[in-house]
Amino acid sequence: MKARLSFYLSAVVLLTVLAVAVGCSKAPTDAQIASDIQNKLNTDSGLQGKQLIVQADKGSVTLSGQVDNDAQRDAAARYASSESGVMQVVNNLQVAPPAPEAQTPQEQPKPAPVARHRRKVSKDENDAPTQLAQTPPAPEPVPAPAPAPAAPAPPPPPPPPQKVTIPSGTTLAVRLVDPIDSETATQGQTFHATLNSPLAVDGDTAIPTGYNVEGHIVTVQSAGKFAGQSLLVLQLDRISAAGKYYNIQTDQYKKQGSSRGKNTVEKVGAGAGIGAIIGAIAGGGKGAAIGAAAGGGLGAGAQAVTHGQQIKLPSETVLNFTLQEPLTVIPTTQGPNSGRPSLNTQQ
Repeated sequence: MKARLSFYLSAVVLLTVLAVAVGCSKAPTDAQIASDIQNKLNTDSGLQGKQLIVQADKGSVTLSGQVDNDAQRDAAARYASSESGVMQVVNNLQVAPPAPEAQTPQEQPKPAPVARHRRKVSKDENDAPTQLAQTPPAPEPVPAPAPAPAAPAPPPPPPPPQKVTIPSGTTLAVRLVDPIDSETATQGQTFHATLNSPLAVDGDTAIPTGYNVEGHIVTVQSAGKFAGQSLLVLQLDRISAAGKYYNIQTDQYKKQGSSRGKNTVEKVGAGAGIGAIIGAIAGGGKGAAIGAAAGGGLGAGAQAVTHGQQIKLPSETVLNFTLQEPLTVIPTTQGPNSGRPSLNTQQ
């Protein structure tokens, strides 16, 4: 009787623990997803000040509004897709047409000059000489006021900053600021890093070491309890230099961990964990058969607890990426951490 009572109590405790574990995982709300995406859009120099609308509904995000070019439209969609909990992005952003050129007003025709006529007086009966009508003398012209001295011309504006283009195929070495763990990371999660080596064009530094770099997790797969390999795929999105943000397109960094052996999978059943608990409670006597059957499950459950190898990238880890498209920037020679030592470690 005591063994049966203990069995029921253990089953109730196990079900309660499972219910609590399921309740703890709560997805972000639609309002939270929309707010996080809006904040990301406002941090981009090309999207700041634009009336962009973000709507989220059960993992589907809709973007609407107007941007200047296709690059800004693609950047906004990338920000939305990188947000945790987003499964679909509907990009309704419109690219604004170019403004028409102003037309110069046409010159108005000048009025024709007015002809002036003189009136003659004919001879009278006494044959008096003909007299011309006397026109009143024209008033003396009033001298125009002297023109005010011209203001000095303003100095010419400084020439626009010269831009340089970093070619495709250039290597970007970045140092992680945020640690990344395949067991806790989520797809679309944003991570931060710093530029670990300068970007140069023809030997001249365009972006020095130390500037902030931002990327996202493209794919993450945690090692399973029974079998399976951990997988982590990363990609860079943009770089900040001298107060400006530049969107970048790089290849993907991929790392895969080792997996549990096939023998473990064959030995472990779907109910191994629960069978181990039942076998331990049942004990001897009539429950001997139950305990014997559950004993095999206990060994399988112990193997299931041992996970496959997880991928852990601690802070300060150096990763290498390659530009897939040219990057045009305004060069700067001053970096935020110009004196920081650089490691040449490659992961």
